[in-house]
Amino acid sequence: MNNHIYKLVLVVFLLSSIAYSQKIRPVSKTEILTKVTEENTSIKISREEFNQAKADYRQTHAVFLPNITASYTGMATTNPLMAFGSKLNQEILTQNDFNPALLNDPSQIENYATRFEIQQPLINLDGIYQRKAAKANMKAMSLQTQRAIDYLVFEVDKAYMQLQLAYKAIDVLQKVLEAANANRKLANDSYKQGYLQRADVLAVEVRVTEVQNQLQMAKSNVKNASDYLSFLMNEKEYTTYQPVDSLTIRTLQPKEHIGISENRSDIKAMQLASNAYGAMNKADKMAFLPRLNAFGSYELYDDEIFRADASGYIFGAQMKWNLFEGSKRFGKAQKSKAEFEKSKLEYEQYVSQSNLELNKVKRMLVDAENKLKLTTLALQQSEESLRIRTNRFKEGLEKTTDLLMAETQYAQKQLEYYQTIFEYNHAQAYLQFLTKE
Repeated sequence: MNNHIYKLVLVVFLLSSIAYSQKIRPVSKTEILTKVTEENTSIKISREEFNQAKADYRQTHAVFLPNITASYTGMATTNPLMAFGSKLNQEILTQNDFNPALLNDPSQIENYATRFEIQQPLINLDGIYQRKAAKANMKAMSLQTQRAIDYLVFEVDKAYMQLQLAYKAIDVLQKVLEAANANRKLANDSYKQGYLQRADVLAVEVRVTEVQNQLQMAKSNVKNASDYLSFLMNEKEYTTYQPVDSLTIRTLQPKEHIGISENRSDIKAMQLASNAYGAMNKADKMAFLPRLNAFGSYELYDDEIFRADASGYIFGAQMKWNLFEGSKRFGKAQKSKAEFEKSKLEYEQYVSQSNLELNKVKRMLVDAENKLKLTTLALQQSEESLRIRTNRFKEGLEKTTDLLMAETQYAQKQLEYYQTIFEYNHAQAYLQFLTKE
């Protein structure tokens, strides 16, 4: 029965190995970064948000540029006032038109008017501050886009290292599986010769099954890391990737006296966003002041369509002061002030959280460095212990359980070693991300 179970597990393992080996594509981190920068959806969204803010800023050009309109109107009327005015505009008024009977009951008259109008803002203080707010917001969105790119570079680095770690786990477990199979063969031979009990053989076979399960999980981790990289690159088809380089310890650069820079793109963006709220608050205050606008129009009139025998123009300036709007402006100014004060507090909180995270990462890096030293030593010791116990087992001087324990410990120390390398490199990458200007 146990033999049938073993064969079934072996078949499943071989099938999974065949499926795993299909569609494996070597890839470098540089290639992934290039694809992510060009195709990632989050970056595209961030760029469109910048384009939206840029369009909002372009709308504020109206503070300085004129508003020009043209219209063509055709009408027919028997209204006394409109009829008299239309004739006057058409310059066809005669002495007979002053007849009271005709004035009171005119015949139908047609009027066709072409009108060109221009309105030029001269003094619009609230609009100027609204323009400043829109410009600050546009710059903030540009910096947010840059920070989004920085974050995705960090994510790619982490995902690529996870892929490297998964392949390292596969390499380790494949060697462990080879050793476990060899020990199983040796245990079966010893059992046939009467040197081992059946329980010892079953323990070795259980160990082989455990390693196979661990290996399958490691291959699933490769697929998971590959799928995440495909997602970051916005690829429609998921592919199993294989890194062209392996997981190694990165060289640590000195990090003394390093801190969070106010010029970091996301922090600078929050500062600009706060400035935008401040400008909007000033704009709401300036709304209490009058506006000065120039205006002008040129008009063409005729009683026949598409003709213009008479013309005239108007130009002038208007100062408009909206004195009271039912306290609407007071409430709006109070709201914008509260938003400005809130943005300043959010900025301070964000910088404080960033410093908190930086201190945490610094400690994480120190811990990972110390752990790396310990896991390196533990790996060397477990390797030597396994070598000694394997030799003694071959000579019949070591228990099966002791050999399995040494083999398990060596595999665990190898996996812990590579996991620590990942943690060490990840801490360095995160530190660089937090301190990037």
